[in-house]
Amino acid sequence: MKAALSLALSLLLTLPLAASAASPDERMIELQDRWAEIRYTVPEEQQEDAYEALTEVANESVKRYPEAAELWIWRGIVLSTYAGAKGGLGALDLVKQARESLEQAITLDDQALAGSAYTSLGALYYQVPGWPLSFGSDKKARHYLEMALSMNPDGIDPNYFYGDFLISQKEYQAARKVLQHALEAPQRQGREIADQGRREEINKLLNSLKEKS
Repeated sequence: MKAALSLALSLLLTLPLAASAASPDERMIELQDRWAEIRYTVPEEQQEDAYEALTEVANESVKRYPEAAELWIWRGIVLSTYAGAKGGLGALDLVKQARESLEQAITLDDQALAGSAYTSLGALYYQVPGWPLSFGSDKKARHYLEMALSMNPDGIDPNYFYGDFLISQKEYQAARKVLQHALEAPQRQGREIADQGRREEINKLLNSLKEKS
């Protein structure tokens, strides 16, 4: 079983972008599909290498299409999850690169992907350490996550991250409401793996809240 998983991962990492994936939209779909496969189907111990390989694809994509805000968003998402998989001090440079990528996306088009750059930027600000190690800030996290929700109030991702943030702030009642709303988000066409995985994460958070006052 382990050998089969290793082979599947090897194929995932070495498979080049489809020759037809020439447009920014097609490259974005390729990135988001691979990201979901890594996050929700690849064994945790193999994810760091998988994200490293996907980062190279994301870097090449924004180099080829520097005006595509959607690709900068996905580069930021890939870098931030790569940092999470890597952990430790070695992840600090990755989260800085992720922040820069998301800020670039906002500069190009802050409405891209229904404000997803704000969602990911807000998530970064509450997940990374604060000064002097890094740039973490609960105040900025709340600001960006609330901006994301104002642009996409029914989206599964902004509600999930805002709910998770509220738990970190011990605002448990508000977190329950936001996370329940996240579960009501409509299914996204072509994002089945991501939606299923995200709903599982939401349910885990809701279960953890059962013991909170």
